[in-house]
Amino acid sequence: MAVRVVHVDRRSKLGWMERTYLPAIVAGLATTSRVFFKNLAGWLSGKKPGFVVQYPEERVDYADAFRGMPVLVQLDNGHPKCVACGLCEFACPTDCITIVPGELPEHGIERYPDEFDIDMSRCMFCGLCEEACPEEAIVMSREVELGAYDREGTNYRKSDLLVPEPLLKRRLDFLRSEYGRQHEAPKD
Repeated sequence: MAVRVVHVDRRSKLGWMERTYLPAIVAGLATTSRVFFKNLAGWLSGKKPGFVVQYPEERVDYADAFRGMPVLVQLDNGHPKCVACGLCEFACPTDCITIVPGELPEHGIERYPDEFDIDMSRCMFCGLCEEACPEEAIVMSREVELGAYDREGTNYRKSDLLVPEPLLKRRLDFLRSEYGRQHEAPKD
């Protein structure tokens, strides 16, 4: 790989013009003006530059590895896929996950989360909860637009976190390809 090495002569004295910073200011204004007029001409001709997104009408398609807010995978019967093992709660470096396990013997699952809360004001979207989960029950979604008027609005309950599995297919396929997992059908 070719690298260009720049040697800086720190002993040289600046002339009176360089000390006023006028050449640097003019160069910066020239760059800004060039980009502005290029974008203006594209907008007037109807050609939209490739990097401009008209938010909120248009959305950016994030990469498969993108980590948004964590959500719970919801099974077809409406229950979470989570078995309340507590590994995500233990792996979370900010302690923003709280799980209260409950018993549910009639559904074939010994435990389930009676309460599953995530304080999104403390969550740093690191994905350690997703990596710790043995059941693929908590995954990082593409949702990053979180807003609330008070601190209580950033506390997401189990009902707020449940997302049907088909909506998370892209992320689950990415995880399975990264970790070499094979998907198993849920046991009835």
